[in-house]
Amino acid sequence: MTGPTALNRARRATELAALADGQPVDVIVIGGGITGAGIALDAATRGLSVALVEKHDLAFGTSRWSSKLVHGGLRYLATGNIGIARRSAIERGILMTRNAPHLVKAMPQLVPLLPSMGRVSRVLVRTGFVAGDGLRRLAGTSASTLPRSRRVDARRTAELAPTVRTEGLDGGFLAYDGQLIDDARLVTAVARTAAQHGARILTRVSAGAADATSVRLTDQLTGDSFDASARVVINAAGVWAGDLDPALTLRPSRGTHLVFDAEAFGNPTAALTIPIPGELNRFVFAMPEQLGRVYLGLTDEDAPGPIPDVPQPTPGEIDFLLNTVNTALATGLTPADVRGAYAGLRPLIDTGEGHTADVSREHAVVESASGVISIIGGKLTEYRYMAQDVVDRALQLRGLAAPGCRTANLPLVGAPANPVATLRSEHALPSSLVARFGAEAPNVIARARCSHPTEPVADGIDVIRAEFEYAVTHEGALSADDILDRRTRIGLVAEDRDRAAEVAAEMIAEFGEVE
Repeated sequence: MTGPTALNRARRATELAALADGQPVDVIVIGGGITGAGIALDAATRGLSVALVEKHDLAFGTSRWSSKLVHGGLRYLATGNIGIARRSAIERGILMTRNAPHLVKAMPQLVPLLPSMGRVSRVLVRTGFVAGDGLRRLAGTSASTLPRSRRVDARRTAELAPTVRTEGLDGGFLAYDGQLIDDARLVTAVARTAAQHGARILTRVSAGAADATSVRLTDQLTGDSFDASARVVINAAGVWAGDLDPALTLRPSRGTHLVFDAEAFGNPTAALTIPIPGELNRFVFAMPEQLGRVYLGLTDEDAPGPIPDVPQPTPGEIDFLLNTVNTALATGLTPADVRGAYAGLRPLIDTGEGHTADVSREHAVVESASGVISIIGGKLTEYRYMAQDVVDRALQLRGLAAPGCRTANLPLVGAPANPVATLRSEHALPSSLVARFGAEAPNVIARARCSHPTEPVADGIDVIRAEFEYAVTHEGALSADDILDRRTRIGLVAEDRDRAAEVAAEMIAEFGEVE
């Protein structure tokens, strides 16, 4: 018995067959990123029957390419967008204290006070951090969850970020924001929690022609197609939303990150936050991450043209990130230090003007001429609020009755308050396992049937074999790529991916067939 939260090939086959047999549902959600998963969870917890369909895998698109931050909205406050700043701070607090305290932790952000940083810039940063403290209090998030900002001396600055320039260093400003252990893991947790409440989560299922009450679906594993019926069809396909409704006008922007060994930054314990020369209120971040990495980002560049499945960083973006971070480092980094890189496309609403960095991160809910309800724009931090908004609007537009939103106080799978039965494990739990699975960590080992479940999948990688098995039996992974690139982030470094690929293939072969 795998339980109501388990996503796997057998469950997919059963639930897809029921949909193909003509069993109608209240809501069909198209898109398996954070927005689509959030909508499925919101609708299911209101008692609606839900099917989510995703052409590829959970978190295949933009949702796995973020900075892994749950922003408190400080940047939007600086640009005068009080509404989105306040909502972001509230949603951050909900994630950190109620929905996913196991996946979102306080991340220290350190701005070093170097000679190149003028007095005006220092005043702006300090004022911004104080305003951020005010946003935190306004959102009802305690200082025990997110500590207050403060100034630290040069010695403490160098302890937090050991490779920072020390010549002329005048200390640093330290503030805190929310950091995800992994954005793709959040999507998986939301999707599994939706499944816990009865939603059908169907990956490798593409959506074609859609209208107000039906969608043409194709099983990508078999090629079989059928029409599925629903009372509401919601398009949450992100940057691909225009494929379902060509009337939608999106302006994708590309955000690129570089991946380094943490040793290249002296194993920092704070995110080094570096002002972009010549810009106000824009920074790059060198953020300590799982698997002994630091991610350096973020760019914001127009990305016109066809939408690729996997966007690629450009040489110019790589140079920009290296040049910017090197303004704050004692020893410069070079392209040889880069272990990997990734890029994602933000699904911004096209306003027709300005640099993409200045385009609003607001979302919009739009009903197309065909009757499909689309949600476009928005940002990861606000996924829960966006889901609530689109479900409320859909119910209103269709005249459907359902209870109000329940997700603000709903613990996701892995949160201590989620009522998933926790099994006892005779093995000690690695801290890395707990960081990724929270209260569910004992189940990962206790339910394992593979050989040597607590052994690493490869030397020097703190992911154990049981995690790969669990990805297949409980988290909906249908291929080795799903395991390496989304259930874990091993695939971000090509050499690590190659070393772990054999174990991933082994788990798919052993546990990935319909029983």
